[in-house]
Amino acid sequence: MKLISQTSINNGVSIHYLDSHPDSDCSLTPLLICPGLSETAEEYQDLLEYLMPRRCIVLSFRGRGQSDTPPNGFDLKDHVTDIESVVKSTGIKHFHLYAFSRGVSYALEYTRLHPEQIGKLIILDYPSLHKAMHMDWSIDYIENYLVTFNRLSHIRLEAVMGIQRESIQKSIKFSFEKPVLVMRGLLEGSLISNEELEEYKEQFSNLHITELKNSGHDVRSTEKSKLYKIIKEFVE
Repeated sequence: MKLISQTSINNGVSIHYLDSHPDSDCSLTPLLICPGLSETAEEYQDLLEYLMPRRCIVLSFRGRGQSDTPPNGFDLKDHVTDIESVVKSTGIKHFHLYAFSRGVSYALEYTRLHPEQIGKLIILDYPSLHKAMHMDWSIDYIENYLVTFNRLSHIRLEAVMGIQRESIQKSIKFSFEKPVLVMRGLLEGSLISNEELEEYKEQFSNLHITELKNSGHDVRSTEKSKLYKIIKEFVE
């Protein structure tokens, strides 16, 4: 399978994305993927291949992967416009939306603003909240995650500092009657608490819940095969 590597332009910022369109079945609803905080589009190539012949599109948000790193513009609204620019560039009108970790807040806000475009929504291990970052977060994140796990090439330090500097806390609450799948790990490190799961139950009337007993937050490292199978079955 050959993926198309493309860029959209969002107010002068180049946003990179991968698209499986050349080999996909146009009768199937496309899936748009919003990666986690330091993830890049390239890390989802295997998922795009697994979901063929469904068209899948995955972007690298600003400051990540092959996307540009502007000097500012790292709050929730800015990341949502990255999604909007990719949707416009690809020409998709109706699609499913899947997001992991920090990408969930971007996907939720996008869905709140554009509910008519979304068929099914898939959320992996993150609450319905855009979190502000405390003053010590960036140093801890860089030293104990990006450096430790060799991920400095995935997200620029300017983006990490911009996210800490500009992120404003926001609870993302809205009604949505279409199918929503919320997945969370049950081990230490999971980012959806029981209380936050109840909040999802309150706002989504057509909610499906899957709990992964062998995972914390990084489900793709612990139960990737199961995760991919769940996603595929839900969108089908």
